[in-house]
Amino acid sequence: MDSALSDPHNGSAESGGPANGTTRPPSTPEGIALAYGSLLLMALLPIFFGALRSVRCARGKNASDMPETITSRDAARFPIIASCTLLGLYLFFKIFSQEYINLLLSMYFFVLGILALSHTISPFMNKFFPASFPNRQFQLLFTQGSGENKEEIVNYEFDTKDLVCLGLSSIVGVWYLLRKHWIANNLFGLAFSLNGVELLHLNNVSTGCILLGGLFIYDVFWVFGTNVMVTVAKSFEAPIKLVFPQDLLEKGLEADNFAMLGLGDIVIPGIFIALLLRFDISLKKNTHTYFYTSFAAYIFGLGLTIFIMHIFKHAQPALLYLVPACIGFPVLVALAKGEVTEMFSYEESNPKDPAAVTESKEATEASASKGLEKKEK
Repeated sequence: MDSALSDPHNGSAESGGPANGTTRPPSTPEGIALAYGSLLLMALLPIFFGALRSVRCARGKNASDMPETITSRDAARFPIIASCTLLGLYLFFKIFSQEYINLLLSMYFFVLGILALSHTISPFMNKFFPASFPNRQFQLLFTQGSGENKEEIVNYEFDTKDLVCLGLSSIVGVWYLLRKHWIANNLFGLAFSLNGVELLHLNNVSTGCILLGGLFIYDVFWVFGTNVMVTVAKSFEAPIKLVFPQDLLEKGLEADNFAMLGLGDIVIPGIFIALLLRFDISLKKNTHTYFYTSFAAYIFGLGLTIFIMHIFKHAQPALLYLVPACIGFPVLVALAKGEVTEMFSYEESNPKDPAAVTESKEATEASASKGLEKKEK
């Protein structure tokens, strides 16, 4: 997962300037401020709404919306897997034709982007359908084996409204496939980010610290230690980053001098912030102290990243600033409130794990029986 904030360096050849060796005209201060302000706003939207939707997702019973729970083992392996993937992409771009690689990737992300965008806009679009709309329910089910050994591979439930959303998302997909326009790229990028924050759940705060800590090292190494991440980010023609042109004021929608933000800098802190929102709710105090604290910490960390990058004119590993802020601020608040133990003992079970489901049912039954006993007394 790409995770770096990159600066076009105001017209240097490294920024992907014209092939004839001419340099781009320097971006205006207004254009730079608009680009970075827009990137910051676009990063905040999927984190905020994805975190809210993660609460509903954790409570939901629809198999198609079940979250994927990340354990401490998954978190420890993730930086290694991400490093191998990143290095593999870098070597592919060095060995094979960039044109053919990006063609394959475009087709792959065309399909993924349509599905992600459809899932993102579905709750909003449902409000616009009239009550008389003929809505039918469908289920896509793939199983393996037979009898007692039958195992579900895919179990996806959807309705007619979802198909309408899929059709609208396909229009954006075709636009992206044909034009690679930066707005279409950002629509897919925002959808990927929101879905990631909504559907990827950390099982506890310790796992979040392991994941963020490991990716902190990963990000710093691959940005400062090598040119691998920046090279892949600029060669990879896929919606794995948000972009915004610094020359929008001069060239309008056809602008092409982009600042970029990797989706990893949104999703990774975002799933930790979403976890803290669910922890807030578990405290049953009708406050979202840790969510708002971590959200403010994210704004501070990303703002600091942009400031440092603008000063030094060099791509920055955003997690270098985001990880200490997103972990440090909530922990300091927990220390001040005396809730550190509660924070690190909070645990979420995997809804896809049969053992967890059984345990949850037993806990519910035990709670119900206690309630009956109290009434009898």
